[in-house]
Amino acid sequence: MSKKINKIEFGIVSTEKLDNMAVKEIDKAEVYDADGYPVENGVMDPALGVIDPGMRCQTCGGKIRECKGHFGMITLSRPVVHVLYAKKIRNLLRFTNINENGECTLLLKDEDKALRKSNMMKQDPETGEEISDVKLNKPYTFVEDGEEIKPQEIKERFKQIPDEIAAKLGVEGCRPEDLILEKIPVPPVTIRPSITLETGERSEDDITHKLVDVIRINKRLQNNIEIEAPDFIINDLHELLQYHVSTLFYNDMNSVPPARHRSGRSLKSLIERVQGKQGRFRENLIGKRVNFSARTVISPDPNIGINEVGVPKLVAEKLTIPEKVTERNYDRLMKHIENGPDQHPGANYVFQPNGSRRRITEENQEELIESIEPGEGWTVERHLQDNDTVLFNRQPSLHRMSIMAHKVKVLPYRTFRLNLNVCAPYNADFDGDEMNLHVPQSEEARAEAEELMKVQEHVKSPKMGGPIIGMLQDYVSGLYLLTQDDRELDREKAFNLLAEAGEHFSDLPEGDKVSGRELVSLFIPDDISLTINEGEDDEVVIENGKLVKGVLDEDALGDYGGEIIQQLSIEYGSDKVAEFLNRVSRVGAIFLTKRGFSIGLDDLEVPEEATDQITEVIEESVDSTEDLLKEYEEGKMEAMTGKTLEETREIRITKELNEAFTEIGEIIAEYFDEDSSAYVMADSGARGSMQNVTTMAGMLGQNSVRATRIERGYKNRTLSHYKPGEMSPESRGFVSSSILEGLDPREMFFHQMAQRKALADKSLNTKTSGYMYRRLSNSLQDLRVEYDQTVRNAQGEIIQFRAGEDGIDPQKSDRGRITTTISTK
Repeated sequence: MSKKINKIEFGIVSTEKLDNMAVKEIDKAEVYDADGYPVENGVMDPALGVIDPGMRCQTCGGKIRECKGHFGMITLSRPVVHVLYAKKIRNLLRFTNINENGECTLLLKDEDKALRKSNMMKQDPETGEEISDVKLNKPYTFVEDGEEIKPQEIKERFKQIPDEIAAKLGVEGCRPEDLILEKIPVPPVTIRPSITLETGERSEDDITHKLVDVIRINKRLQNNIEIEAPDFIINDLHELLQYHVSTLFYNDMNSVPPARHRSGRSLKSLIERVQGKQGRFRENLIGKRVNFSARTVISPDPNIGINEVGVPKLVAEKLTIPEKVTERNYDRLMKHIENGPDQHPGANYVFQPNGSRRRITEENQEELIESIEPGEGWTVERHLQDNDTVLFNRQPSLHRMSIMAHKVKVLPYRTFRLNLNVCAPYNADFDGDEMNLHVPQSEEARAEAEELMKVQEHVKSPKMGGPIIGMLQDYVSGLYLLTQDDRELDREKAFNLLAEAGEHFSDLPEGDKVSGRELVSLFIPDDISLTINEGEDDEVVIENGKLVKGVLDEDALGDYGGEIIQQLSIEYGSDKVAEFLNRVSRVGAIFLTKRGFSIGLDDLEVPEEATDQITEVIEESVDSTEDLLKEYEEGKMEAMTGKTLEETREIRITKELNEAFTEIGEIIAEYFDEDSSAYVMADSGARGSMQNVTTMAGMLGQNSVRATRIERGYKNRTLSHYKPGEMSPESRGFVSSSILEGLDPREMFFHQMAQRKALADKSLNTKTSGYMYRRLSNSLQDLRVEYDQTVRNAQGEIIQFRAGEDGIDPQKSDRGRITTTISTK
């Protein structure tokens, strides 16, 4: 009969509760006898549960999987401190005083304040006697007046503490004396099963090893107490018992060497079982290994759609989809069985009407085909094949677009193939990244994946309501070049370009020549009109589906910009966006391949005239900096509001040097060859920026560590090459050379300082933000938006009266604004 659980309490188990809970006293250190059977009263006693087939539990009579296991108990020869509550025990000793009459007083000046040392009274308020402080020598030794307080004495003191005083000191649900352990529970065998190695030997769980250690030392301590051995021997054994009980609970304490296996491996204690990334919760409960999934390296494929994924044939033959045999699919499924597990598309297993599963082999193929009848409850587990729906995921999964539904395209070789335009939501690149593929096993799961998780349904980001999926790199460069003012193609070349991209238009504009803009306009629906960057030099105008002005770049087509993609999404919906991205990006890539696109050193070279101007700007900037330093040294510099004189000096110098960098960037832009690949990539937004070009061709500029000029190094100077106290630009990390020109050793050293700091910050920030996100998402995971637009928690309490305060779903909005267009196209 099922019972309703009203509440779950976490706390210390009292000795009385443990007596009632335990089915047996465990006091034998031996685990198995000579015949290999568990020793009675040993840690694997069959009364604690069974893990071997055929055996029955001596407590409840249940077999393996029927008996959940039962607790045993070890009675300690001497009490020990509960190591996880050492600070609580210290506070109880420190803030209570037991007088000669056995009465307990609370030694807090203000009971409502935090329990701090400064809050403790120096004298007993009733007797006036001075109170000595109690120190905790970590992890579990307490000292008062230079003498150690033994656990037995602590227990006797705690028995005198009334419940109301204990409650004020934060002890609830148990008595203070329960923090000193006289008995410890022995967990059921079922949570610490042994395994049998290939050699036939049994290998025990780490917890079992620790329990044996506790029993063995406990027995030795008991024997020595009985024969009245010298105190130092008893104390040493008591200390060892304390150590083993403590490391059973927690084997990762700072001040104590961890208990180890014979191999040298650190034993996994009870706490380490549950906490952290490899603990029970995160490893086995929240997330666990799953069936019907695959993982391998990803590689790019511009020839598949954004909503497709290339799956290796090897993977497609291992992963299966269960399909019920009906009249409609009978012939196809029989063909799968005929192909068997080794040919694609084949099948690996069949489920018989009685629910049993049979592997398909050469021997039973014909028999199975003859036995199977449509509509009788047979199911065939067939191979994955083209157009099946699968889920694709890259870790870390940080937002909903980290896992999306793709259509399978079975391909040769061993990597998953991915369209480059869908990298952004996964934050994927192709430098060795691996991704996971999951195959939904039921019709309901597949329907949900197709309706809610298709790639094209996630073109717009739920963070900002703008495109997160768009064109990038070569696609942007190709379309940028294709839509230049003077770009024209012979009619025949235009047809060939479209045909190679899999397009067949018969309505190309008349004439021998076709402009690139006319080609792109073929893919834009007739009633789309929009202006991008209105009134600026890079204005793009589309009128009634025709690109009449401007060059397509990242602002029009890219992820996080993508105005054309945004407009298509609003007017036509997600399927049209996927179609546009797939078709137009292919045309851009093929055009770029045919035109040719490469970068070399001469792309970054600027004429001598520009070099002279750059040198002049650098010299002027250095001179201005020297003037500022002179002004500072002569005491003529005035401090900025809220800044010290030194901070003012650094801000003004940095500003001066940064202005020089900006000026050099303008010189390079003026002289730069607009046909060079470096300019095309930077101007189109395909890759890099004019800042990158400036560092390569003009000047690297000021290196900074912690957002300031470089200050640290030698005493009172950055390097031994400089005079003490020198503050010149060069001595504080200013690099006047360009990457093309090359850096001298000192410049290189400063540059590496800045880059190493940036690299360290990136890895530390990733780690910190990852953990912060984990904490935040866990705290918000039970919130949901109800049909009345309120946001509620798991208890149904209102958190927000309108979702997001405005009731707008960013993913269905126009960058956070409500879209008023209602379309039936």
